[in-house]
Amino acid sequence: MNLRDKLRGLLVRLYARRVEGHLDHAQVPKHIGVIMDGNRRWAKAAGSSTVDGHRAGAGKIEEFLGWCSETDVEVVTLWLLSTDNFDRPQEELVPLLGIIEDVVRTLAADGRWRVHHVGTPDLLPSGMQTVLKEAEETTAHVDGIVVNVAIGYGGRQEIADAVRSMLLDAKDRGTSMEELADAVDTDMIGRHLYTSDQPDPDLVIRTSGEQRLSGFMLWQTAHSEYYFCDVFWPAFRKVDFLRAMRDYAVRHRRYGG
Repeated sequence: MNLRDKLRGLLVRLYARRVEGHLDHAQVPKHIGVIMDGNRRWAKAAGSSTVDGHRAGAGKIEEFLGWCSETDVEVVTLWLLSTDNFDRPQEELVPLLGIIEDVVRTLAADGRWRVHHVGTPDLLPSGMQTVLKEAEETTAHVDGIVVNVAIGYGGRQEIADAVRSMLLDAKDRGTSMEELADAVDTDMIGRHLYTSDQPDPDLVIRTSGEQRLSGFMLWQTAHSEYYFCDVFWPAFRKVDFLRAMRDYAVRHRRYGG
């Protein structure tokens, strides 16, 4: 590392401390959703392979959760694999699935996070289903940040699964379709989502400069604030996180009012 890079790093750290010092912890989001985008573009820019990009992105996760633990964040949802990602070439998808399994094992072994899977299990290989089940069971007692690992997740699929669950519950209770139609409201649908017992995301962060949700938590983000960051996910720094938190703190959430 040359002198210029060292000075730049020092200035960034000093700036991060300044931003952190002015952060209003009373205005910290309770639930943060993260669309971790840009692994492949980061790898291309660095002259590395796509798999290296995914590994670098995976390595950023615990660091990010550590920053969240320094605030009053209670829930973090990490979008690790979308339903659309299954269309990627096998030479990319197979290593990616292995990297994601390693991420889940690492989070479960850390001891600070309560791991919860959001997504459709049936879309995943049986080995990954086992890893997710074991992670949820071994961390169920943890009194720390709830980490939703969105794997095999799609917002439209979640709503479809919620409606299917609601219909099956009605069938089991002997509820007629007419009775169900009269009873359906947003709260009922919400109780059948993957995140049924959790607060909706207050803040959604997307890296890499893309400014769209791409199907992320379509139901839950109706009143969320969004923060779009140009940096690729593997290069996401604490100062970028603090900027997102500061930006959120000064917004006035109207909830449609």
